[in-house]
Amino acid sequence: MRCPFCGCEDTQVKDSRSAEDGSSIRRRRQCSACGGRFTTFERVQLRELVVVKSSGRREPFERDKLLRSVTVALRKREVDPDRVEQMVSGIVRELESAGDSEVDSKRIGEMVMERLANLDDVAYVRYASVYKNFREAKDFEQFLDRLDDQDRHKP
Repeated sequence: MRCPFCGCEDTQVKDSRSAEDGSSIRRRRQCSACGGRFTTFERVQLRELVVVKSSGRREPFERDKLLRSVTVALRKREVDPDRVEQMVSGIVRELESAGDSEVDSKRIGEMVMERLANLDDVAYVRYASVYKNFREAKDFEQFLDRLDDQDRHKP
């Protein structure tokens, strides 16, 4: 592992422990050249995923990009970071276990929306506004009206 401070490739693992929900390993490392300390995470990857965008363009799936989009939706919301990590890990596991190496961006968006609806209402609406490309205030109104209708029809 290359040192992020000086670029030296000679780093030593000082401590390892399970992280998140047991799906990754957290390693504390130290650079033998500059003495800098840093943390790395190691995760199991079942398969290489490719995201198919609505334009038809294909790009490699990036877990960090998914995490960033969820984090932006949750900005200034009091949600336990461990719950966010578990949510993202669950989505990634489900995608990798599905058996397809290509996944539509729309499917990922729907999975995020479904989980955010159960995690935080405000983040759900924020994510929906970007995902569904809201352009005017009436788009929010219509979306919120549909949410109210769904809540009224829940048992």
